[in-house]
Amino acid sequence: MFGGTLAGCAGGEEAPAESGSKQEAPADAPAAEPAAADIDFADWDAVLEAAKGQTVSWYGWGGDEARNNWINTVLAPALKEKYDVTLELVGMDINDILTQLSGEMQAGVEEGSIDFIWINGENFYSCKENDYLWGPFTDYLPNFNDYIDPESPEVLYDFGSPTEGYECPYGKAQMQMWYDSKAISDPPTTVEAFKTFCEQHKGQVTYPEPGDFVGTAFISCLIAGVIGKEEFEKLSSMSEPTEEAVLEVVQPGLDYLRELNPYLWKEGATFPADSSTVATMYADGELVLNMGYGAPQDLVETGQLPESTRSFIFDSGTVGNSNFMAIAANAPHKAAALVAINEVVSPEMQLSIYENLSGISVLDMERLPEEDQQAFADVPLGETQIPLDELLAHRVSEASGPVIPILEKLWLEQVAQA
Repeated sequence: MFGGTLAGCAGGEEAPAESGSKQEAPADAPAAEPAAADIDFADWDAVLEAAKGQTVSWYGWGGDEARNNWINTVLAPALKEKYDVTLELVGMDINDILTQLSGEMQAGVEEGSIDFIWINGENFYSCKENDYLWGPFTDYLPNFNDYIDPESPEVLYDFGSPTEGYECPYGKAQMQMWYDSKAISDPPTTVEAFKTFCEQHKGQVTYPEPGDFVGTAFISCLIAGVIGKEEFEKLSSMSEPTEEAVLEVVQPGLDYLRELNPYLWKEGATFPADSSTVATMYADGELVLNMGYGAPQDLVETGQLPESTRSFIFDSGTVGNSNFMAIAANAPHKAAALVAINEVVSPEMQLSIYENLSGISVLDMERLPEEDQQAFADVPLGETQIPLDELLAHRVSEASGPVIPILEKLWLEQVAQA
């Protein structure tokens, strides 16, 4: 997930080409790519034809080597072989990406350097509000129409911002908790059991201070367990929330969190500053529980956690969010961007993401043919990984972006400072 907000106008744009007399193209020169205005994007065959031979750029955070390797060795060859589309992965910080996009848009560059972007949250909202994105486009995508539930809150909203077809979901993440099964035989799967667990392991349980995204997500899981999934998910679609409106929803959950304090590390008088600190405390044996987005299978496989590590989620569910793909308003290769995005959300590629990156699929499993459903079910899992169908059946939509700082403020006032 990208962080940051929309950057300002970037300076130093390229100088325009010098004017001069036009030269006729040689007879064997390749035909010019069709202009976007000449393509009927609702005709998928026309999109495929227009995309042939195009090189499409995918901009996004480049710090995940496993993801980069998957894109370059699995997705890119498939696009080339099946559609004659060349995929160029451009890894950049999101603030630099948005500076580049906004600079080109504000300078009136009709064909920019960015085709599509890995984006979500406030960055999507800012780009869409400034008309920096092209769309709506999801209705053009066969795989979106066939395999994704368009009425899912996680498709309709991106941290509370209506997507309105300007984004296609790419992958999901979901909170999980883990423990050493040699020390803990019965993990707490309800909020009632979690309170008892904290009492039994007094001083050995805590969570990152909300403000850290894992800390905020963890208290969201507990609050959702107290008030119920349906009530908590009211927070996911609040675009202009007031403190009073948020408090009305979460008050019972805040009361519960306050009741936990006497049994937590340092009796809840203070909380670790971030998830890295909690991870270190857990690895050192100071804590009996840790939490984060996704299972810690890689930590087990690299020997950082014992093979007896196991994961669990609450029966009431755990919060999750989605990453999205959006197309720049001045993308020079919109047809190829559509083809690439459509391929990412194909059953074949979503299965590959699940197999290779442990990413949760954005597809609605019930819409898939039985053989594809079985293929997902047959993926071998590590000891810490929870089956996909179990995760999706216990998934709670996160609070919207505007709600998050309010929730953190309420926690600080009613839990930390109580």
